[in-house]
Amino acid sequence: MKTIGFIGLGVMGKSMARNLLRAGYSLIVYTRTKEKAEELLREGAVWKENVSALAKEADVVITMVGYPKDVEEVYFGENGVIENVKEGTYLIDMTTSPPSLAEKIYEEAKKRSVFALDAPVSGGDIGAKEGRLAIMVGGDEAAFYACKPILEVLGTNIVFQGKAGAGQHTKMCNQIAIATNMIGVCEALAYAKRSGLDPLKVLESISQGAAGSWSLSNLAPRMIAGNFAPGFYVKHFIKDMKIALEEAERMNLSLPGLELAKKMYEEIAVAGEENSGTQALYKRYMNEF
Repeated sequence: MKTIGFIGLGVMGKSMARNLLRAGYSLIVYTRTKEKAEELLREGAVWKENVSALAKEADVVITMVGYPKDVEEVYFGENGVIENVKEGTYLIDMTTSPPSLAEKIYEEAKKRSVFALDAPVSGGDIGAKEGRLAIMVGGDEAAFYACKPILEVLGTNIVFQGKAGAGQHTKMCNQIAIATNMIGVCEALAYAKRSGLDPLKVLESISQGAAGSWSLSNLAPRMIAGNFAPGFYVKHFIKDMKIALEEAERMNLSLPGLELAKKMYEEIAVAGEENSGTQALYKRYMNEF
């Protein structure tokens, strides 16, 4: 079994790393705040003091960090992943970041005979815990198949999308679809409540029909229960929408639905919800700010 280095132990990353550990992989970890790693260390993971130390020992490096700037910091420079890994190492960035950054990582890794995949995910905290993530992969097909057994520990819907950057482009499609759908979910529940219906009964009827979606089935119950804890942060969703809009502008593509969703999410972030889950958009309709 290969030694896997995992960088980034946030809401999703910690569960993903735990699943790898439980699958029998030798796991070394690093995250900025060591306290986030304590549970995994008790379960058998090994702590590394910095990125370069982890990179030198790993056969596979998986990153799941917050923002593109974090990805840049982790991968590049004399203390970064690429400068410190062995030849033949596999790099899997599962952070959602710009396709152009995925291409840059791929090209720089290739110069050192290192394989790089961009493999962003969808499925939130529940999908991460249960190993049921959707994983969208870009890079060389041979590298994809070499890493597929590892990815299968993390997800159930794993699709090779094409060359470097293709995984990130696919994730943008995912986020675009979610963004406007979240508006629809919130408006449906607001309408149900205002009309005097029982929102849970409404959800029972509409979630199994043509209106059905992951957000309706998984996030609407949280909205109704007043549970706005993050499965995926508002601030990270705004970051993703910005990337998608920048890519769309580059392709001369107008996305008015996404523009509206981004504006609404920026409003709730300003109101103090940036660290809440994306379902906090419902508060805007309930006038809970």
